[in-house]
Amino acid sequence: MGEQYDLVVVANRLPVDRVTDADGSCGWRPSPGGLVTALQPVVAERRGAWIGWPGDVGSAPDPLTVDGMRLHPVPLDADEVAGYYEGQSNATIWPLYHDAVEQSVFRRDWRAAYREVNERFARAAADLAAPGAVVWVHDYQLQLVPGMLRALRPDLRIGFFLHIPFPPIELFMRMPLRTEIMQGLLGADLVGFQRPGGARNFLRLARRLLGLQPAGNRVGYDGRTVTVGAFPISIGVAEFEALADDPTVQTRAKEIRAELGDPDTVLLGVDRLDYTKGIEHRLLALGELLEGGQLSSPGSVLVQVATPTRERIAHYRDLRDRVNGIVGRINGDHGRVGQPAVHYLYQSLPRRELVALYLAADVMVVTPLRDGMNLVAKEYVATRLADDGALVLSEFAGAADELPQAYLVNPYDVDALKETIVHAVHAGPAERARRMRAMRRHLRAHDVDRWADTFLTALGAAHR
Repeated sequence: MGEQYDLVVVANRLPVDRVTDADGSCGWRPSPGGLVTALQPVVAERRGAWIGWPGDVGSAPDPLTVDGMRLHPVPLDADEVAGYYEGQSNATIWPLYHDAVEQSVFRRDWRAAYREVNERFARAAADLAAPGAVVWVHDYQLQLVPGMLRALRPDLRIGFFLHIPFPPIELFMRMPLRTEIMQGLLGADLVGFQRPGGARNFLRLARRLLGLQPAGNRVGYDGRTVTVGAFPISIGVAEFEALADDPTVQTRAKEIRAELGDPDTVLLGVDRLDYTKGIEHRLLALGELLEGGQLSSPGSVLVQVATPTRERIAHYRDLRDRVNGIVGRINGDHGRVGQPAVHYLYQSLPRRELVALYLAADVMVVTPLRDGMNLVAKEYVATRLADDGALVLSEFAGAADELPQAYLVNPYDVDALKETIVHAVHAGPAERARRMRAMRRHLRAHDVDRWADTFLTALGAAHR
């Protein structure tokens, strides 16, 4: 048997991206994102391992060490990427868990691929985990892993955290894989969700689907007690504050406003181009505000950053076409030569550029139709060192539970969305400062390190 570890993180992706240097040589660099930021120091300090897919089709590279983490790649072939990842994970589970904003597609071959890949991840974790080790499994792609791993290694402490919403009974019951998923999740000692509502939905399903009898936040299953709770994820607040305090980033923020024509108001949206993010509703509201004269162009401009994602899935290709059309119509009706009403960037941006955009924006508009958390909202708040700026936030984002001082809104109600945007645009400095100060205070006390510590502490208590 090879080297074993006292902490093993299991996630769909490794926390690194493959890069090609100018000389043609290949290497690895840490991926951006809250999960990597949260877990890298935890894994490194405990000399742990991270199991994940490297993102390429075909055979996986040998294990490697990056930033103190031992990384163990799991291979996927083209059929598995299509069935397990693009199919079951992102065309079946993702829409179902996001209130069926788009209809899920159900295919037996996708379910078979999902089982097979989950089994591969579980076996990799079983091989790498030392006796009595902690194994922390992440997200909707790997919901069968805890149960499979429990069967292989009953000695382990197993935690599972779902980064996206967990649906109500009526939606979950549509899933052909419903019983297997529930049994898979119940293989963990601790099952964590972003919001208390997700935990409640899970416990109700345990009763309805499996006939179990939850008591409080615990449920007995297979001779064990499974603990269920909410553990809202956060960001590295200190990192974003440091970037916002960097003079070069502040200079770039001023340059961005100048490049936009020094408008009175800069509104900003930053999202993956996903149908759950409410981008179309946001653009519709902006178009009507410009049409009705509540906002004017070029006095007010929207910068919409849309990060490409899952472009091989039909729902996402269709969304890209619709968003392109809406942006074109708004700019055609309200833009001027060299002064579009919407500056649309279909690309990923480096973190420093993103923070400069946060600093340049007077109003951040975060309007998902359903979101597990939405870390962009937290990032914007963390960068407002002067307690200025305004956050318009969907009440259907997990972040709304923690940031009630934001301008909360139902994004399905376009009239309410319009009113809320106008309120945020015209709010006075004192009102903005009061709201932002309270949100920043909460974030500093609830950063990503606290999230990881809280979960792992609860996992230790759950296993006793």
